[in-house]
Order: sequence, then structure tokens, then C-alpha cells
Amino acid sequence: MTLRERVRAWRFWPMLWKEFIQMRRDRLTFGMMTFLPAVQLMLFGYAIQTDVRHLPLVVLDESRSAESRALVTTMVNTRTFDLVGPVASRAEALRAIEHGEARAALVIPPDYLTKLARGETAVAQLLVDAADPQTSGSAMSSALLAAQARGLALIAARTGRAPPIEVRVRPWYNPEQRSALFIVPGVIGVLLTITMTLVTSTAIVRERERGTLEQLIVTPIGGTSLMLGKLVPFVLVGYVQMTVVMLLGRVIFGLPVRGSLPTLYLFTVAFITASLGIGLLISTVAKSQAQAMQLSFFFMLPNILLSGYIFPREAMPEPAQWIGLALPLTYFLKVLRGILLKGVGAEALWREGVILCGLATFLLAVSVRRFRKTIE
Repeated sequence: MTLRERVRAWRFWPMLWKEFIQMRRDRLTFGMMTFLPAVQLMLFGYAIQTDVRHLPLVVLDESRSAESRALVTTMVNTRTFDLVGPVASRAEALRAIEHGEARAALVIPPDYLTKLARGETAVAQLLVDAADPQTSGSAMSSALLAAQARGLALIAARTGRAPPIEVRVRPWYNPEQRSALFIVPGVIGVLLTITMTLVTSTAIVRERERGTLEQLIVTPIGGTSLMLGKLVPFVLVGYVQMTVVMLLGRVIFGLPVRGSLPTLYLFTVAFITASLGIGLLISTVAKSQAQAMQLSFFFMLPNILLSGYIFPREAMPEPAQWIGLALPLTYFLKVLRGILLKGVGAEALWREGVILCGLATFLLAVSVRRFRKTIE
């Protein structure tokens, strides 16, 4: 028998054809898998913002001088603060923060101008609502930068000399510091993880609940062919999802594509396969679709929190970093952001590719082995 005849006789093809027929009949599920990611992209892209802007600010200006007004103007120009209005006392400033009318209050003492005139250090106080550490940290950093900028301007005006040291910052890859350019590539990985894991984990369990899995078992199709027949259609669906999200990201958010798309799609094979392997592994453990969905959601939360999707992994405790190393999304995010934003190639991302291939192979092998034990 020739190689071509052996390939055509492979029992994988009937299983694959059966899955495509079932997918064509279940148009609602297929439509949700391709349409919902577009809705989630727009929701996440617009809603998730890591840069803090437009915090309401109230001002208690007890100096009432041109210099105090200049300090307020400098802080507002950072775009971190929006001036809500003046307050008459510290108690009123605290009340505004407590009632949510303001997130910060700038207090300028009466001797502010006097100390500046004497050449002494004038002190102003910023009261910040620190219930949200990220927001309060950005507010304090912006206030310190504004005070530093105003102080350097006053020194230059008095001495007529420029500051002796100047640091000029040039941000690469995202010069406008737009959160969407950081979030949207991550959304691609998160959506692929959610849909591939959730749909695959419930697919085999649904077959078991309907009784059709036993019909497949008694056929001459082997466990490996059955698994591959279940996987390949979802790989194609994953590529459709990824393409739709990237096109919408390009049109709506201006997502750049600085690297090679064929390289990205090549790396995506390993990530989708790893995600499907996790779904298959869950399906061999779960006894019902409800259990499969619960286990899938239990897996998704660490993916979002520990993979570096939103929070930098370098700032996490070491045990959390070790857990993140076991997640395929951790490596795929580096691939997405490296190719789309930085324009790097396979020579800079080969380690991530090797790890993704290793995870995909391991997960598929364990899933097929457990499935064989189950059907026996």
C-alpha cells in the first residue's frame, strides 16, 4: 500500500468529517465562537485601561498667590488630575474624598509664597484616596513630577541657567503610552484560551451525556484518531477567531503589525493545541458539562492574573511566578507582543515556541492516555 493510500485509509478522516457536519448543524455555537470574541475585544479594549487619567482633584489654596495657581496648573497639565473646584477647609477636602467627589486634594499652606520668596523649600500636601493602590500610586508619581518640574522652572527663572542634568526619555514600541496597544494583543491570547478550553472540555462530556461517545468507542476509530478529529476543527475555529480579533484591533484600536504574520500564525498552532489539550484533559476528569465548565473557569482565572496579561509578572511573589511558568498563555503573550508591537522574529522567540510545543505535546499525550483508560 502506497503512502497516499495509507493516508486516505486513515480512520481519522471520518471522525474529522463527522465533527465538521456537527459544527455545521450547531450554527449557534459556531456563531458565538466567532462573534462573541469581537464583542469581548471591544469591551476589553475600551474598558481596561492601565494608565490613570482624569482623577477628580479639589484644591485648598490658602496662599492665594500666582505661584500657588501655577502649581495647580502644572498638576492639571499632567492630565492625571481634573480640577473639580476649590474647598474652604481641610475638613471639606476630606469630605469630598470620603463622598467620592474627589480622589485627591491639594493643600497649599499660607506661607507657600513667603518661603519661595526667601529661597526656602515651600511644602504643599497632596491627600490621596489610596483604596486603589494603582490609582493612588499614579497620582503620587504625577504630583511629584509636577512639583519637580515647577521647582526646576523656578530655579531656572532665578538663576538664568538651565538645570545641570536632563534625562530625555524616548519610549519605544508604544510612544503614546496607549493601554489598548498593550491590552489588545493579550485579549487575543485570553479569548483563545477561554474558547478553546471551554468548548473542548464540554465537547467530549456532551458526547458522553448524549450517549454518542459509546457509539464512537465501538467503531474501529482509535483513541488518537478520535481525539485528533475532535481537535482539528477547533484549531481552524481558533484561527478564525484570531484573524477576526486582529482585524478589529487594527481597524478600531490601530493595533500595529510590525513583525511577520506567518511567524505568528505558526506559533499559534502550538498555543491552540496546548489550550485544546487542557480542555481535553478536563473532559477526561469531568463527569458532566457543569463540572467541565467549573474546571475550565477555575483554570482561566490564573491565566488572566498570573500570565502577565494585565499585571507584570516581575512584581509577583516568586511562587506566583512559578505557577505562571506552567501556563501556555504566559509564553504566547510574549510571542504576541513581540511580533505585533516590537517586530521581532523567531530568532528572539524560539524559546517560547519550544516551550509551547513541549506543553502541547505533553498535554495531548496525557489526555489521550487518560481517555483510553476511561473508555476501557
